[in-house]
Amino acid sequence: MTEAVSAEDVRALRRFNRYFTRRIGVLDDRYLGQDRPLGEARLLFEIGSGVSLRELRNRLGLDAGYLSRMVRALEAQGLVRVSVPAEDSRLRVAELTPAGRAEVEEQNRRADALAEGLLGGLDERRRDELTAAIGAAERLLRLAAITVESVDGASRDARDCLAGYAADIDERFPEGFDPAALVRPDEVSGDSGAFLVAYEEGRPVGCGALRLLGSGVGEIRHVWVRPGARRLGLARRILHGLEQEAAGRGCAVVRLDTHEVLTEAQSMYRACGYEEIPRYDDNVYAAHWFEKRL
Repeated sequence: MTEAVSAEDVRALRRFNRYFTRRIGVLDDRYLGQDRPLGEARLLFEIGSGVSLRELRNRLGLDAGYLSRMVRALEAQGLVRVSVPAEDSRLRVAELTPAGRAEVEEQNRRADALAEGLLGGLDERRRDELTAAIGAAERLLRLAAITVESVDGASRDARDCLAGYAADIDERFPEGFDPAALVRPDEVSGDSGAFLVAYEEGRPVGCGALRLLGSGVGEIRHVWVRPGARRLGLARRILHGLEQEAAGRGCAVVRLDTHEVLTEAQSMYRACGYEEIPRYDDNVYAAHWFEKRL
């Protein structure tokens, strides 16, 4: 369940948005003094060394029609070239022309100068403070934008996440990992359990599974986050979501196990209220067993 957001928190975020967008010139139709608005300038930057229009839509969250119109406008100005790759006729790939690359280079030079000018008004200690605050804001905003959804255990996103989990721990476990030990789709779907997938900008970046052991006991399995989405607090959010799923299914207790080398997972479970208990299963990869009362 999402906690209520205070009106003051909403006002503070909106106030910061207004100040920062005005301060860096987002409202100007000649962003950074170049002859185009921010939308087109950002699109040139994102195209970079070449990218499909499909990826651009997902990355920027743009309507397909709006994106196509902007790309055509940049094509007409000789800044972008669109082609269809021979290996996949369904894709349209945008790349910068020499003129487009030159404009992006100038855009980067001006953006760096703007940032340097803003930071130049602070001494080193306060610049460090601002940099740390920006890092924290980015991390928290990323976490806030990620959605955690219940999916069928046999879905493509569920199996892709489990494949990533298996590959990850196969590298970490000294003895390796056999994917046959992963939960089966039927164990974590429907009345038998639940499978959660975390999505960032439409891409699955984490997962976790719940299967019911009977007698009001649930078991949490395979809590995992892709490397690029770690250190956001996402694993805890997935864990909390699985606990809510368990409680909603009448579980009074949830259990889990973990490998000896996964010390960060052990620390997280303890911090989230789990207590170590004797072995309750025959998982050959487990060295620690935990339980939490809901």
